[in-house]
Amino acid sequence: MDEAPPLLIRFPHLFTILGLCLAQIAIAAQPDADDFVGADTCQGCHAAEHAQWQDSHHDLSMQPAAPDTVLGDFDGATFDYFGTESRFFRRNDQFFVRTDGPDGKLQDFPIAYTFGVYPLQQYLIEMPGGRLQALGIVWDSRSTADGGQRWYHLYPEEPVRAGDPLHWTGLDQNWNFMCADCHSTNLAKNYDLETASYDTSWSEINVACEACHGPGKDHIEAMGSDKGNLANAGFSVSLSRAEPKAWVIDPKTGNPHPWKHGPEAQPELDVCAQCHSRRSTQFHGARPEDGLFNHFMPSLLEPGLYHVDGQIDGEVFVYGSFVQSRMYHAGVTCSDCHNPHSLELKAKGNAVCGQCHQASKYDVEAHHGHSPDSAGARCVNCHMPEKTYMGIDNRRDHSFRIPRPDLTADLDVPNACTQCHSDRTAQWAAEALEKRHGTPPDGHFARAIHAGRYGGSHAERLLSELILDTTQPAMARATAVSLLPRYLSGQSAPVLQQASRSDDPLVALGAAEALNGIPEQYRPMFGLPGLYDPHRVIRSLVASNLPPTAVSGNPPELRQRYDAAIADYIRSQQYNADRPESLVNLGNTYRQMGENDKAESYYREALDLAPHYAPAYVNLADFMRANGDDEAGKAVLEAGLELVEDPTTLQHSLGLLLVRQKRLDPALGYLQRSAESSTATARYVYVYAVALHSTGNTRQAIDVLEQALSRFSGDPQILSGLVSFHRELGQEKQAAHYQRLLQ
Repeated sequence: MDEAPPLLIRFPHLFTILGLCLAQIAIAAQPDADDFVGADTCQGCHAAEHAQWQDSHHDLSMQPAAPDTVLGDFDGATFDYFGTESRFFRRNDQFFVRTDGPDGKLQDFPIAYTFGVYPLQQYLIEMPGGRLQALGIVWDSRSTADGGQRWYHLYPEEPVRAGDPLHWTGLDQNWNFMCADCHSTNLAKNYDLETASYDTSWSEINVACEACHGPGKDHIEAMGSDKGNLANAGFSVSLSRAEPKAWVIDPKTGNPHPWKHGPEAQPELDVCAQCHSRRSTQFHGARPEDGLFNHFMPSLLEPGLYHVDGQIDGEVFVYGSFVQSRMYHAGVTCSDCHNPHSLELKAKGNAVCGQCHQASKYDVEAHHGHSPDSAGARCVNCHMPEKTYMGIDNRRDHSFRIPRPDLTADLDVPNACTQCHSDRTAQWAAEALEKRHGTPPDGHFARAIHAGRYGGSHAERLLSELILDTTQPAMARATAVSLLPRYLSGQSAPVLQQASRSDDPLVALGAAEALNGIPEQYRPMFGLPGLYDPHRVIRSLVASNLPPTAVSGNPPELRQRYDAAIADYIRSQQYNADRPESLVNLGNTYRQMGENDKAESYYREALDLAPHYAPAYVNLADFMRANGDDEAGKAVLEAGLELVEDPTTLQHSLGLLLVRQKRLDPALGYLQRSAESSTATARYVYVYAVALHSTGNTRQAIDVLEQALSRFSGDPQILSGLVSFHRELGQEKQAAHYQRLLQ
């Protein structure tokens, strides 16, 4: 079922024993490195699986740099990047690059490890403090015929220089945080904030057997003793499941259905998703039995990562797409299509789909409308369109969606048809598909997500309907939950309350994220149920968005849950204290707890680590405002203007600060620049317009808001401002027009 029992809200103490048991499961002690036996040991009994795994992308995910692992040209090859010439060379069996270092000057750096193998190979360089950094110049390992066997830069459009977080020596190219836990087995990051250094360790350098199956010590002992009847043969969870033959094709429809229903696919999916998802690692030591949400926080359908219809945009690594698909909801999982050891597809071309989908119905021109053996006849080109990442790496969308060019014109989403037929319009494609397959179904969640992101009319209603529609993907419903606070009213508040009690972890995650957009005094009614969620990541995120006063007046057991969850949240952010985001989160948490010295210390740690990170300046300045020192906050913001990549949020904050100081002329200048920025929010525009109105420039304020409607159509604050300002000028007809749009 999708919602928790009402008793969970009214009498939370009844669930104490169950909740505490679940909490203990989530934070159980993890096996140590001695519990990992290594792939060579596994090979003794599992020779066939080991042979399939060898030379796979998992096997070659990371290797020491050596003549038999380095694919790039290190025989004196050079590469020019905006005037900086790097040279790749060898000294005996050691590989070097001469390139610009952290100070921008050319230096010789030894290559420590290779990273990946195809279609490109990156190179890791050891730096002080236990850091491994990924070089921005990479080797195209494709064949010459395919354009490969060359050096190229991952950021070819504009120069990335030393000091930039995207420079190979910068924060965003750090292997320890960005890449490590998905490319090695039993990885422990081991970051020490006091020394700003890493002591990162692993059991095996690559993705080996125990990365997916868990530590093998108990299994080895069980198989070599009278314990052979142990559950899962000594492993914590079994990854065995029905083979594709358990799928049956209905001869009448040509559509597949599972031979039997059951949860057997979920452990496998959760194991794969630990790496094959866009997520942040909140807690170290994930094991197969832990599930996804006790260690990781998956990203929802966020701008820059996904289009409003759920199609991939940024690098999202499969899970978030796949859980949107009808195939996922029918019980399909990764190993239905991929060999889990070699990672290869289980059949070639359309035959992999033909394992379940009747070829006589789908692999024919009557269905796909293209000549046999043409690119358009390949299932994946219509249902899994590609996008290119890292310059040459083509990756497919795993949502297996039906092409919807009809949504392109309305919502500016891509579609597979015009991706190939680039000389045709989306309207042409929509008409062609409708002629062949009929009118597309109504009710796509894209319209609700679009309205929620950009302030479309009826956003509150559309988001609420999506949240309540349990036939829609949980990923889309969770995203709608996270967007709803922007439009929350008495009508939609019960919807958000219901979502906060959802049994689906994605929807519960959306509700936890939504808390941050709700006024603090109302958060307890939406947040307290989340303290009973069985997943450690969700509980801790809920607690981080609840003030300590939220649990006052409740049973002591609820306070204990809150204290445990907030302590977990602090642990998660300390684990990631090598990032400015986590340091700011720690500052905010300690500020909320009234520990001001710690709060300020973490804000300043964030600035020291990442002078480019705008939220650190904004939060520190606001902290100073709350402590009665706006002038010090002003100095912080002004210093940040010279250092951040995008000053929009700092300009907005400075404008508000100057308004408080009644210095309206310079305030308007900052507010105007923030409102006119390409990264401005609707809120920034609205605040600028209100400031104009307060200085008597109501007509100009109206112009600003009306121009902003092309960017933020239907935004309630902008529309409310237009209603109010037109009425003030006696322009009732215009006010009524915007009032109708607001309704």
